Amino acid sequence: MFLDNDFPKILGAELYRPHPAYICEMAVEPVVVHDFTSQPGQTVQLDRYKFWGSPGTKDSRERISDQTIGTANSRNITKEKVLVVLKEYTGPADPADPTQPSTFKIARETLITAQRLLLDTGNLNMFHQSIGSLTLLDDYRRWRDRVFANELLKAEANGKSDSTKGGYYLPDGKAKGGSGGTLGVTYATAAESKFDITTDLLTVVKDMRKRNTPTFSDGYYRCIVDPTAMMHLRANSDFREIARYPGQGMIDPMNPALAPNANAFLGMGPAYGQAGFVAGQPVMPSGFLFEGVRWFESTNLPETTYNLIITDKNASAADYTAAQLIFFGPQAVGVGVGGNNAQILLNNNDDFSRFIIMIWSLFAGFEVLNSDFITTAYSFVS
Repeated sequence: MFLDNDFPKILGAELYRPHPAYICEMAVEPVVVHDFTSQPGQTVQLDRYKFWGSPGTKDSRERISDQTIGTANSRNITKEKVLVVLKEYTGPADPADPTQPSTFKIARETLITAQRLLLDTGNLNMFHQSIGSLTLLDDYRRWRDRVFANELLKAEANGKSDSTKGGYYLPDGKAKGGSGGTLGVTYATAAESKFDITTDLLTVVKDMRKRNTPTFSDGYYRCIVDPTAMMHLRANSDFREIARYPGQGMIDPMNPALAPNANAFLGMGPAYGQAGFVAGQPVMPSGFLFEGVRWFESTNLPETTYNLIITDKNASAADYTAAQLIFFGPQAVGVGVGGNNAQILLNNNDDFSRFIIMIWSLFAGFEVLNSDFITTAYSFVS
């Protein structure tokens, strides 16, 4: 019967459909290992590779004709095993206590009506709208998106980022003088407490390059930005001009004067700044390019408040909202998946067949693989 067999499959398939409001996983491109036999409590192995370091000089690699190479000391590929413990995650959560589980309930009569509508029209979006299942799907997508953001933010535990390691970055390159929510830093003006394009951005990118953080396949780093931080960045006229034309950053040889981020002319998508999918799939943002970074704006980053001094606002320490900018390269985050991946499960306790009660379920583990590939920066709201 449709309700028992097909409905979880139809709804479960939607869990894998990307949504333009939640871009963290798409931007991160995590390393994924799926072990169908693993269950919660078991581990999945992710591999973290490291480079050998200094390449030496031209002369140091020169070999002569009578030199024996086969007896030289062998080097192994430097690989670290990262064991990710699988855990069971479900949704929705109890609205009164987000740490407690809840369920999603639909009246059977409503679902039967929606089933007839689907059979008559073949419109899957109309089916989901009629039963309200988009709410359950949004819960999963929003949760998963936030998980990737939180994993990236763990790099802050590394300490202050520099040319040798990833970590946090405060405007003007200041270091924390306190702990927890107390930063122990002072800014003379509100302007100094905001992330600056001409100094802070160049420093972050320079440090990422100096510590050999790899770029993505397009040759750029990526940054996920809070809308408030994006507003601060747009105060710079050069950044604002580039941000007007999101896209692939490719120059059209037939129109070289066209804005370098415009992509409609290359057939890269149906509109500026968007990557096209097959019919029926959503259109995902592709970001825009500025100073070696592809920028993505997200409304799903966790809110953070820090205690600091901004002299022209308050001579004593006060709490200020910190808008986040998360810079990273590839292979920064890994995911281990077990069982059937994300799926919709039905509850047999249906109150005498009056309701369809369901949850989304996932066996997975998330882990930072290379914290040195991540810089978490802040711009303070004052």
